Amino acid sequence: MMRKKRRSSVEKVAGTTAAPKAKKSRNSSRQPKEAASEETSETVFVTFVKKAGVSLKHNGASHEIAVDQVVFQKRIQQQLQKSPRYPDILKEFVTDLEAYVENPDRFRNCLLPCVPQPSEGDVRSVSSFQESLIRMLLGIEMLQTLIISTLLEKLPEFMFDGIVDGGLNIPRMIINQLKWLDRVVDTKELAAKLMELVSVAPVEVQRDIITSLPEILEDSQHNDIARELNALLQENTQLTVPILDALSSLNLSSSLLTEVREAVMATLAAVQLEDLPVVVKFILHSVSASNAHEVVSNLRQKLELEQCVLPPVLQASQIRMKSKSSAGSASTAAASGSSQDSVTLVLDCIKSAVRFQKTISEAWLKAIESVDDVEDHKVLDLLVLFILHCTNANQSRRGAERVLKLKVRTGLMQEALLQKTFRDYSQVMRGYFPSILALAQSLVRSPDPCVVPFGGQMYSHSFTAFDSYCQQEVVGSLVTHVCSGVSGEVDVALELLCSLVVEKPSEMALYAVFVKGILDYMDNLTAQQIRRLFHLLSRLAFGQQQQGSHIQDDMHIVIRKQLSSTVPKYKRIGIIGAVMIVGSMGALRPKGKESQSSSLSQETLRQVTALLELVKSSSESSPEAAALYYDELANLIWSSALDPQVEEMIGMSVLDDFQDDFVVDLGPDIAGSFIFPACALYNLEEDESQGGIAINLLPLLAKETQHKGEQQRSQIGKQKQEKRVSPLCLSPFFRLLRLCEEKRHQGDLEEIDALVGCPLILTNMDVVDKVDSLSKAEREFLCTLLFHTINWFREVVNAFCTQKETEMKMKVMTRLQNITVLQALLERALAGTPGYMPPVSNFDGETTDGISFGVPVNKENKDGTGKKRKAPGKNAPEGASQPEEATEADETQQEQPEKEKEKENRLGVRLTAYRPFFRELDMEVLSVLQCGLLSRSLLDSELHTKVQEEVVLGPTELVFLLEDMQHKLEFSLTAAPAKRAPFLKMRADKTVGFSHLQQRSTKDIASYCVQLLPALCSHLENCHNHFQTLLSENNGVVDGPSTDVEEHQVMSSGYQLLLQVINTTLNWSGFSQPGQRSLLKKALGVLAGRLKEGGPELTLEQLVKHSFEYLLNFRSTMPSLSTALCLSQLLSTVSEKGGNPGAYREQTASLARRFLNQSWVTASGEKERGSKFNEALHTLLSIYLEHVDDVLKAVEEIAGEGITELINTSKDESSASWPTLNRQTFLVFYKVLMAELEKAARKIPAGKTSDSSEVRLLGTALPALLFETSISLSCDLVKVFDSRPVLNVSLKYGRLFLESFLKLGMPLLDYSFKRHKEDVQSLLKTFQLSTRQLHHMCGHSKIHQDTSLTNHVPAVKKSLELFVYRVKAMLTLNNCQEAFWMGNLKNRNLKGEEILSQRSQGSDDDDDDDEEEEEGNQELPPAQEQSDDEVQDGDSD
Repeated sequence: MMRKKRRSSVEKVAGTTAAPKAKKSRNSSRQPKEAASEETSETVFVTFVKKAGVSLKHNGASHEIAVDQVVFQKRIQQQLQKSPRYPDILKEFVTDLEAYVENPDRFRNCLLPCVPQPSEGDVRSVSSFQESLIRMLLGIEMLQTLIISTLLEKLPEFMFDGIVDGGLNIPRMIINQLKWLDRVVDTKELAAKLMELVSVAPVEVQRDIITSLPEILEDSQHNDIARELNALLQENTQLTVPILDALSSLNLSSSLLTEVREAVMATLAAVQLEDLPVVVKFILHSVSASNAHEVVSNLRQKLELEQCVLPPVLQASQIRMKSKSSAGSASTAAASGSSQDSVTLVLDCIKSAVRFQKTISEAWLKAIESVDDVEDHKVLDLLVLFILHCTNANQSRRGAERVLKLKVRTGLMQEALLQKTFRDYSQVMRGYFPSILALAQSLVRSPDPCVVPFGGQMYSHSFTAFDSYCQQEVVGSLVTHVCSGVSGEVDVALELLCSLVVEKPSEMALYAVFVKGILDYMDNLTAQQIRRLFHLLSRLAFGQQQQGSHIQDDMHIVIRKQLSSTVPKYKRIGIIGAVMIVGSMGALRPKGKESQSSSLSQETLRQVTALLELVKSSSESSPEAAALYYDELANLIWSSALDPQVEEMIGMSVLDDFQDDFVVDLGPDIAGSFIFPACALYNLEEDESQGGIAINLLPLLAKETQHKGEQQRSQIGKQKQEKRVSPLCLSPFFRLLRLCEEKRHQGDLEEIDALVGCPLILTNMDVVDKVDSLSKAEREFLCTLLFHTINWFREVVNAFCTQKETEMKMKVMTRLQNITVLQALLERALAGTPGYMPPVSNFDGETTDGISFGVPVNKENKDGTGKKRKAPGKNAPEGASQPEEATEADETQQEQPEKEKEKENRLGVRLTAYRPFFRELDMEVLSVLQCGLLSRSLLDSELHTKVQEEVVLGPTELVFLLEDMQHKLEFSLTAAPAKRAPFLKMRADKTVGFSHLQQRSTKDIASYCVQLLPALCSHLENCHNHFQTLLSENNGVVDGPSTDVEEHQVMSSGYQLLLQVINTTLNWSGFSQPGQRSLLKKALGVLAGRLKEGGPELTLEQLVKHSFEYLLNFRSTMPSLSTALCLSQLLSTVSEKGGNPGAYREQTASLARRFLNQSWVTASGEKERGSKFNEALHTLLSIYLEHVDDVLKAVEEIAGEGITELINTSKDESSASWPTLNRQTFLVFYKVLMAELEKAARKIPAGKTSDSSEVRLLGTALPALLFETSISLSCDLVKVFDSRPVLNVSLKYGRLFLESFLKLGMPLLDYSFKRHKEDVQSLLKTFQLSTRQLHHMCGHSKIHQDTSLTNHVPAVKKSLELFVYRVKAMLTLNNCQEAFWMGNLKNRNLKGEEILSQRSQGSDDDDDDDEEEEEGNQELPPAQEQSDDEVQDGDSD
């Protein structure tokens, strides 16, 4: 006790000395009195605390505690309760406490944690960490409220002091005392006082109070305090972060959370940039599954990242303005960096929300997917897709990829948005580079051509915007694409590498070694791709700056190695590569006005000359290699700007060599003896019949043939032979000569215009009539001669088609006529020369040794065109097999056997199969289509027509040009899906004959076609007028007496080709891209303008309407079903170009029906038939059912009327209401109808309990009824026709229909059974009839052991058995299982006769089929209630 008194006296002295320094409070008036009294007695506070076990220290030392905290609290509570002055003692205790803490040092000590009291020897159970004295007192409930009031009254005293000595923040320490109390006695009052403090405190204290609220208040107060914080948030944006931190920790009701979130969302636009991450985090973390989509959509709409970052232009201008002061520029840069940092933090918040909450990732995808306007898409959308892709969840990764592809395909995310994202947020996007790279790879590999360019742009921007590591990855990825072997990928990747070399040559030079690595993978590249590869490598190595000069030696080594190879494939690569290097080394280098000094140095010119000489000498031994060299050099001159010195050097040598090699003076006699007598043919220079020049073709070919024979007999002499001239090089050399002349004389070909009309030394073409009497060598020589002649004329047409003089135009037209006549002769010659291999004419493709041309007769089945049919009467059964065709030929023509054979062979030869062996026609040749059409008076066979005042195009030439145009458009504008090359499987190179076309962009080709549209429309109208005149002359009969069969056939082919060409042009996928909108309007404007003068002011919808009406006018003059199909397809294409294709459905359907209801007759009077007719009919019928309003009604009409009429007709008759439906075409109709029924079953709406059951039940009943009708009809027809294919279709589509009905129809019946019992019962009875017929078909198949039918039987039986049990399940669900009875169904054939197997009667083969059932309450006899379906025998046992 004495020690305690001594200690208290010390405290008293310390207290009295410290008292004057403390701020005065409301108790200061009592101090002298208390100080005097303490001399004799301690205050209640000090006494009680000491007795409870805490020693109060001074001079900065911490209070010591000798007991556990709980014991201390219990002792204080007991002392207070046992005091005689209780409860007044409480106030006295607190008053003494207030007096004690008047001294700031004492107050601080009371707020700091106590320390355990050291002891001598005995170990006390006091933990090392103790609470502060104030906090322990707050744990005593009877004192808590009073002490809290004291603390909160003390807090304003220290509010503005900030951090005092020792780094302590007194206001924060006071607030910390209130956190995590075991129980708050008066939470409501505490909350009110705290919020009152917030209203007056400075910002720092406000933040401390607000962020501590969730740890101070009990859950009951959370909603009230949240409302107050929400109100405060609207008033003071400075407190946004602490308020949101507090709100996110409060336990709020869902309605209040929604209210708070909406309020926060409303302030989003006004939030400071550095606070934005916290706001976004709060919004996303307060989302539930039910409202995720709505919240995320709203957030996406209001979050404007574009306003967070200054565009680079403004940043640069600000830096320039402040550049005078380094601090200014630094601050601007810092501001720019901090804004990027804030955006990064916002995206990190989104990333964490997406990663941990699946609903949020789905909501983001839906929000982005639901945007349907280009203008509404933001940078944020792209960034979020990158975030979703970089998360670990496969679902969000795939979802991001899917949405990006969808948006790019529909044109909603465009390159401008991508460019803006990379430009303004490159620092942010750098973190998502792996995802950007992966998405770019996926887009470039996509088979959809619409999304590939976007992937390319992602690569390009990544290379431009990111650091060297990313650039290396981009180049590596592009090189991987090139080496993949997939044609589309390779093309895009090479194009990107080329563009990067042009735009960023110095950066790309660093990675030249990577690109050079592609040289090891050239085996899989096409000629065009090899050109691109060498173009970019030579640009790097030999370009003007020569940044990649370190790979020059490697390039030279590769080229020399390839050129010296004896393998044609590698020599070809060497020639292409060398010519591309010449293009880069000898390129024109403009330097402004100093054009004189910009010419090539003598050293470079010497290198170029040496390289050309090397290539020339390497290729002299092989005519194919020499021809390729000429072609490649011609391409280089056509596509590149070369230095004038290089052009002059090439041009002069070419002109001299061509004259020496191929041109001879024409004398009265031609010296030499050849296989056939030589003569000059096809001379157009009438005044120069003597003394002119001629192309020395026949002698050269004879020498070539002789040389080959000698070479086969003797292997020596190949090296000893002097340079020989091969006719293979004639056309390529002339092309090179023509292009050199064009370049040197700015398009003027006057120097070589004699070649357009000069004759060729050939033989008399009457020899073709005697082809059967010639030897094999003579026939092959004749065919080769014809091929070379046609190719020469094709190159002549290429050269002179753009000349403007009328005389030149006439000569070009005559050469076109020469080509068509020679092609007819060639067909006859080829028919008599089976197994012949033509000379190569396109030298940059793979070798044609692997192409097999078998017996020409079989060609007809391989070739799909049939546009140049000869003798239509005999060609009618085109789809028939060869023996049937021969039989029909025997029946129709009983003449000499040799002529029969010749005619038969001629049917089989189609020059389309030989297209790779003809020289490619340039796009410019199609300008000849702008001439008029000569329709009725055909040119005479010798083609020496009188000079006409106007250049006109004959029908045969029109068909020839249109066929070529259609091939070009199908190759370039029709997008084929990218397919990987099959492993170890050779395939024909589809690019042969299109090498010039490949060097043009698809946009250029489409634009050129649109320019030709007026001419095509004129020809279309001429064809229409021709057939209209023909019909009027013959009184509406196609095969009237005044019909010229051959002319009808040619005009019909022209008509069809015109429609196909226009359709292919308008079908170009590029029209869907926003940038090509004007080109589409121009194209439709041409069509619409033929009908109504409108001009450019018409909207796209109006243009579509007028174009549709214009094309509809041609419907009355369709000469064949295939032409009618082309018109229907064209109308369908046009209708889809507008915004409302549904408006034209009815017209398209009625037109298709009109064609289906028409009887199609050929010009020779026979009905159209054959496989091509059936294919066209199939497509046309599909178009009709696709566009008709009520498909099921249309199916019912055809099945009910047409097929029923057909059953009752004789063998060759057709249905009266559907003339195209006869026994030959029945299968086509039946297949399409069954397919439509199966589609209808798949469209049955999902069965759910709702009031619209009746509508859905009707939707189920009609397909089922029609299905039963169709199956029954098939059985009737098989009985009549005995047709296997009909059974095949029935089993295939019957199973598919049944599966769809089980999946979609039966759930609906489950729900509808009770309310529509009789309807369901009737429906199932109807269905049972069909399934029983299917069962009979299975039995029929097994009897006849027809494998094509029995293949379907197991699957059909399985579906029938499933149906039995599914009906049983439905009855059980509706408590009517007693109405279900199952028995064995006997196997029967189509006629209903029982099939007796080896295990007959009791152990019949499996039988499973349908059952019929009724409600258990139906008062029907058992025989009707039974389900006659059965299960397999094993089941019934």
